[in-house]
Amino acid sequence: MKAIESFTLEWLSDYSEYGIALVALLAFAESCFGIGLFVSGALLLVVSASLYNNGIADLVTLLPLAFLGALLGDHAGYAIGRRLGPRLHQLSLARKYEVQLRRAESLILRFGTAAIFIGRFVPAIRSLIPAMVGISGFGRWRYTLLDALACLAWALALGLILVGIDELF
Repeated sequence: MKAIESFTLEWLSDYSEYGIALVALLAFAESCFGIGLFVSGALLLVVSASLYNNGIADLVTLLPLAFLGALLGDHAGYAIGRRLGPRLHQLSLARKYEVQLRRAESLILRFGTAAIFIGRFVPAIRSLIPAMVGISGFGRWRYTLLDALACLAWALALGLILVGIDELF
């Protein structure tokens, strides 16, 4: 384990610009419909914590990148939901993850617009909520505003976690 950690830190130090860009890419991937089912937010946390704790990048750099990646990933999912509508449920990926899709739909039905905020903080359905909101016909500008606020809250929470990890170690 130490060897992997050492290699990762060395790589991030040598190629910090790629490591920093990786934050935006991972935030996008973990929130984008379909991709987010396979890319864990834990990977984003590990990369971000490594960059921050080792002084390679500060919060002023990391958090806007995480925010932007998450916002773009969410909007990609929203656009897919708007474009496909209920046909999205016929995709093989949707059939494979039917339980998670039903949870996302249930959350939207139960909490309405608050589901955009709640879903941003629930890893198992984070990438599905935007697509389900898109299917529902939710207005684009209203979604953009609410999702931007949710992504901002999420990025700030990421910052608090990074600072907390740094304080602990």
